[in-house]
Amino acid sequence: MQYKPHDYQKYAANFITENPVSCLLLDMGLGKTSITLTAINDLLFDSYDVQKILVIAPLRVARDTWKAEIAKWEHLSDLRYSIAVGTAAERLAALRQDADIYIINRENVQWLVDDSGIPFDYDMVVVDELSSFKSHQSKRFKALMRVRPKVKRIVGLTGTPSSNGLMDLWAEYRVLDMGERLGRFIGNYRSTYFVPDKQNGQIVYSYKPLPGAEDEIYRRISDITISMKSTDHLQMPELVTAEYTVHLSDKERERYEELKRELVLAMDEGEITAANAAALSGKLCQMSNGAAYGDDGEVHHIHDRKLDALEDLIEAANGKPILVHIGSSMI
Repeated sequence: MQYKPHDYQKYAANFITENPVSCLLLDMGLGKTSITLTAINDLLFDSYDVQKILVIAPLRVARDTWKAEIAKWEHLSDLRYSIAVGTAAERLAALRQDADIYIINRENVQWLVDDSGIPFDYDMVVVDELSSFKSHQSKRFKALMRVRPKVKRIVGLTGTPSSNGLMDLWAEYRVLDMGERLGRFIGNYRSTYFVPDKQNGQIVYSYKPLPGAEDEIYRRISDITISMKSTDHLQMPELVTAEYTVHLSDKERERYEELKRELVLAMDEGEITAANAAALSGKLCQMSNGAAYGDDGEVHHIHDRKLDALEDLIEAANGKPILVHIGSSMI
């Protein structure tokens, strides 16, 4: 498919190429992945500024979304990618392949840095869903910070980086700029911009921003950050429609094809039978949604793929309201 970016997508892609450290705060459906891949494509093949890129993302996004976007757009056809998910052996095999982009799920960042034995020689890192690095005490944060000085370009992608308050921003921007804008230490960040809120004696449970702290924090990070909400010169589309594809596992796909071919599927608890083409269509729709009625009227569980995808969407929304429509063929 030919890529025809909106003005805001061109602006965001140029922002990544022009800034070694960048953070894109884009709502769901605005094309964070295609924007970043377009910038990577330019940096690889036009300016030759990078050679090896690491993408860190939630598991299902790492496994499905990035490769789907690369396959979708014609201008990205030269990009070579390798997806390092699954068992340790599968991840190692993927990391040893010759590729431009290596995609790994965020749960394996510590393994990649400390245990994989693979040299961390990536000159560009993309953190998809930067808000998953908001805890400075997490293992993934500490592991990434140990190798951060080796990376000359880094991009952070998220919708709402501070869903739990401005305190979240410190760790996220510490990963990006190594403390240049909000300080190298969380204690200094707290004392500079916050005062204790809820506490019991010397134990502080929460903090609240000092007067003017929010504006000052935003001012400090503004040079490396763009947000689709606050950049009023961008021409946004009136309606954004996003399609999220859910993939069955090989075993689940085999069950689906067996019922399609044989009109009967043996389950541990009973059988699922389709008497004719119309019944078969209904049963296949049920299976693709995650469960199907058996001959005895009982519900047979097949998979939770759509629920898992919905969990990813809820996480990406960062507390924003989501309307879920329950229908015969969708969740």
